[in-house]
Amino acid sequence: SQCDKAFKHNHHLADHMMIHTGERPYLCSQCGKAFTHNKYFIGHMRVHNGELPHQCNQCDKAFSYSQTLARHMRIHTGERSYQCQYCEKNFSLKCNLTSHMKIHTGENAYQCSKCNKNFLKNTDLKRHMRLHLGDRPYPCSECDKAFLQKCDLVSHKKIHTGERPHQCSQCDKAFKLTHHLTQHMKIHGERPYQCNQCDKAFLQNRYLISHMRIH
Repeated sequence: SQCDKAFKHNHHLADHMMIHTGERPYLCSQCGKAFTHNKYFIGHMRVHNGELPHQCNQCDKAFSYSQTLARHMRIHTGERSYQCQYCEKNFSLKCNLTSHMKIHTGENAYQCSKCNKNFLKNTDLKRHMRLHLGDRPYPCSECDKAFLQKCDLVSHKKIHTGERPHQCSQCDKAFKLTHHLTQHMKIHGERPYQCNQCDKAFLQNRYLISHMRIH
């Protein structure tokens, strides 16, 4: 009823519905983070118990080995060490180079001329192009907003019905509860923990503490 997705089993539907409700029943008692699924919670707890001691100071990811963290940091630093042998484009991760190479091998024959993303089917490319063209075929009858996909319109309509009265001012997401909106707003750049030695700022105090070790 929230979007167009369908599932064979009820428990898969129940898991999926947490995306729409904002429910995060698995709460970490050490840092206050909450998760939709137990497997994500278990993975997160490995940061606290030392199984994933190498944590990125730019985001929430953590790793078992320092070399894995170093490879991950390329995303943040912009380092691009993987070059395509056909067109000399550079990529920060090997998997991105592998995906790009499919253009040359013919596996992903449809490339966006605006951002160079690759697609297996022409229909996928056409759907993607709506982002660049501003084509939003699903308008809301209650306000002047319009959407790329029907499921986004269905979700948006809940703002008007009162099912999700708390709307984000930065994007189209809306939430049932105020604290879910507050938590979501951090994605848009709220970084309250500022380093007094440099201009970096962080979402959580523990990231600031980790960063301060550099100084």
